[in-house]
Amino acid sequence: MTDHATIGHVHLRVSDLERAIAFYRDILGFEVTQQYGNQAAFLSAGGYHHHIGLNTWDSLGATPPPSGHTGLYHSAFLYPDRASLAAVLKRVVDAGIPLDGAADHGVSEAIYLRDPDENGVEIYRDRPQADWPRDAAGKLVMSNARLDVAALLEEAP
Repeated sequence: MTDHATIGHVHLRVSDLERAIAFYRDILGFEVTQQYGNQAAFLSAGGYHHHIGLNTWDSLGATPPPSGHTGLYHSAFLYPDRASLAAVLKRVVDAGIPLDGAADHGVSEAIYLRDPDENGVEIYRDRPQADWPRDAAGKLVMSNARLDVAALLEEAP
């Protein structure tokens, strides 16, 4: 097999966004790269777009696990380039595994699915940093646009 994956980021459901940001930023030393009000934030080490995602979409004010409360939202696996992502996507599709979604985030192209235990999984590839969208002040501007999955599949080796 010529393609390989690495771990890219962890995205967590949390009950209190500001408390979680304070822990990851102030205690662990990550930098907030983007925040969406009181619903979501992205944190990074070393200038990457994000290593940790935090959200309250399903968990605002919730108690710790069981399912449906705070905990792992999904694990993410970073592939080195678009061809490698296309190859793994083809294997997913060929195995009959349904997709939960797909998105072009500006900085990356991502496909979402579930593992056999229904854990959320993201497979993705990053664009070169020079191509990441930025505002006039140079701050990162991520998006959630439609990813053309069929076009990506056509690039599978």
